Amino acid sequence: MLHLLRPSLSWLVWMFVLSATTAAHADESDWSIGVYAGKYHDAEPAGALAGRANYAEHYMLAVTGSKTLWRHSEWPIAIELDGMLGQQAGMANLTEIAVAPALRWSGLPWRDTLRTDIRLAPLGYSYTSQVGPMERGPDGRGSRTLNFLFVEAAFSRPQSKDSEFFVRLHHRCAIYDLLNNYGANGEDFLSFGFRRKF
Repeated sequence: MLHLLRPSLSWLVWMFVLSATTAAHADESDWSIGVYAGKYHDAEPAGALAGRANYAEHYMLAVTGSKTLWRHSEWPIAIELDGMLGQQAGMANLTEIAVAPALRWSGLPWRDTLRTDIRLAPLGYSYTSQVGPMERGPDGRGSRTLNFLFVEAAFSRPQSKDSEFFVRLHHRCAIYDLLNNYGANGEDFLSFGFRRKF
């Protein structure tokens, strides 16, 4: 497993090139670190947004970090790389590590009063230390490696945009049985957090 996490030389070169393209935006912070906590629910993100989620006594506490890879010079849009390390407790004790590219949109019309950024990461990588009971199909099988998806709304004051509070729908899934067909939804957490950009 460790050899999968070890960066290659080409990955380091690629990250350097992408970092260099954002150097012109010296007034914007490119790195962030934060923490969030969430409670498990049994609905996919669309169901949770529609209010069709049932919650269980299972929780997650996570540390998250991100790096801006690209930012448009005129439009309020950016691409970030987001990673997290979380610990789950309640119905099971397990650790999760995940990474995903995320699209950030900062163009909502009230941003001069309350800066509201929308972040979307539809495809990523998530690995857990064991298969949780919520991720097992009818035959008891499941997978520790699944897709990582999140939808997030982040809020900050326009004069202090480096400090954000955020609400995140954290989701693990098999992408409609594309990764496996065990018949389990994965895990979903409604989470609240805070991050600091630097």
